Order: sequence, then structure tokens, then C-alpha cells
Amino acid sequence: MVKWTELERSTVKAIWEKVDIDDIGPQIWARVLIVYPWTERYFGSFGDLFTITAILKNDKVAAHGKVVLKALDKAVNNMDNMKRTYADLSQLHFQKLEVDPDSFRLLADCITITIACKLKSALSPQSQAIWQKFLYAVVDAMSSQYR
Repeated sequence: MVKWTELERSTVKAIWEKVDIDDIGPQIWARVLIVYPWTERYFGSFGDLFTITAILKNDKVAAHGKVVLKALDKAVNNMDNMKRTYADLSQLHFQKLEVDPDSFRLLADCITITIACKLKSALSPQSQAIWQKFLYAVVDAMSSQYR
């Protein structure tokens, strides 16, 4: 279990309050698919993901980015119980979807980069360190049901 200081809790919440899920969600998922094209294998039902333009204009990509950030909201609101919060979702990704758990780390990096680009003043080096700690706790929770 991760220990959180009050400064860390307030920093994570302050960054999260600035995140517009409808704006940043699609950008995060598009970034994942563009930067790490091998992740496309998990999204065969999304249609054409073979060019950057196709990814950026894909409604299913945009919708999935929003879903991911809505799920991240659960972590912000359950920082002390992330493994329990994500147990079912972790199990789904492991057993049914067969997602490589390293993909969660790649996603976390894309989340940080996108937020840094969109909310330039939100991620000072200190707040970035706290945000990264938070996201890696999420990555750990999402990987917790893998055997």
C-alpha cells in the first residue's frame, strides 16, 4: 500500500481538477496508439488505426480515452484503496482482454505528457513527481490481478 502525505493528496486532486476529460481523454488515447503502435492489437474493433489521421479522427479512440480518464477518477477518489478499486478491472484486462501489463506504464507516461502539454503550469517538477507516484500506484493496482 502506498502512503500519501496531505501535500501529495492535495497535489493529485489539484492537478485532477484541471483535467477536462472530454478534451484530454481522446488526446491521451490517440497518443498511446501513435507512439506505441503495437498497442493497436487490442483494439481491432475500433476500425482503421493505421495512420495518425485515422487515429485522431476515430470516434472509438476518443470515447475510449474518456472511459480511461473516468476510471482514473476512481483512483483520485480512492487513493488508499486502489488495488481494491481496480481489482475487477485488472482481472478483466488480464483474463479476458489479455493486455500486457506494461501497457499500463506506457499509458501512464502518455497521461503525464498530455497533461503537461495541456496544463503547462500544473506540473512543476515537484508536482510531476507526486503525479508520477500517483500514476505508478494506479499502474500497480491495474497489474495486481496478473498472475
